[in-house]
Amino acid sequence: MAQAVPNPDLDFRMAARHRANHTVIAESKLRGDTQILIINVSAHGFMIDDNPGFERGERVELRLPVIGRIEALVIWTSDNRAGFQFERVLRLPHFVELLKIISPKLR
Repeated sequence: MAQAVPNPDLDFRMAARHRANHTVIAESKLRGDTQILIINVSAHGFMIDDNPGFERGERVELRLPVIGRIEALVIWTSDNRAGFQFERVLRLPHFVELLKIISPKLR
């Protein structure tokens, strides 16, 4: 019986995603400095709304609170959204501290 080959893209999608509302500058060789709005984040990556034109395979560098400078790769785009994978998985203590800063505040 044939076994299914694991798809690494699907494994990342299984990571818990958390709502975010954080504007950051993404540095790209193709686009220079571009302001983006992160609307959800996981320890593996993040999603933006209002994609300024990033395309699959493009690399960006950004500076996140707690984490500092980190590179990310555009994994997918759809309509005005784009999903990015971090160059490395964020460590849990750092990720929890990041969430405290970039998550939308409840009123």
